[in-house]
Amino acid sequence: MYEVKIVTQFAAAHRLENFNGKCESLHGHNWKVEVFLVGKDLDGAGLLMDFGVVKARTKEVLEEVDHKYLNELAAFQDRNPSSENLACYLYGRLGAIFNRDGVKVRRVNVWESDSSCASYYQD
Repeated sequence: MYEVKIVTQFAAAHRLENFNGKCESLHGHNWKVEVFLVGKDLDGAGLLMDFGVVKARTKEVLEEVDHKYLNELAAFQDRNPSSENLACYLYGRLGAIFNRDGVKVRRVNVWESDSSCASYYQD
């Protein structure tokens, strides 16, 4: 299997409901996002997928959350916009774009700080 990864970022605000702590108050993060794609075969140029394509399509998805109050978005009306749920949301959105022709989103990591990361993947 081959694996490629891109790293990108966005900024957004959120608050965690039903949470007993400071994160229950409105606050923001400069989120770092890592997107991992996997596949068995390379194309004629020897690539799993062009990094430029992965970055551009990921940027389109991140526009949906960049500089937004995540709690107000439809995707988070029934779930907290935690790092875990954000990773799951991005995994689904990116999978709808990239999962074809032998390429699959393997994992999405969402970092809310330099030392705190949540991942989502499916077996």
